[in-house]
Amino acid sequence: MKREYANPHPYAGMWVTADGFIRHELLANGRYDEARGNHKSAYQGRYMVTGNHIEYIDDTGFTADGDFIKGVLYHAGMVLYREVLMEGRNE
Repeated sequence: MKREYANPHPYAGMWVTADGFIRHELLANGRYDEARGNHKSAYQGRYMVTGNHIEYIDDTGFTADGDFIKGVLYHAGMVLYREVLMEGRNE
């Protein structure tokens, strides 16, 4: 069952490194799912955004943070870009 959220955060969506190895899916319900390479759901937890700053708390209690600057997410030495799916493209 797919849930729809009335007012998703503007940063909700998929964020990826340029090589596609790290993928952060920021869900509209305040949860995230991070994949690394072929390892889906390598890390999961919740996130909170204040202004352009993001705080992550994974399900084990580990914390990390990052900042959105001009449409780019800078997190723990990584640079992630919003994934934009091309309309009409089937994957």
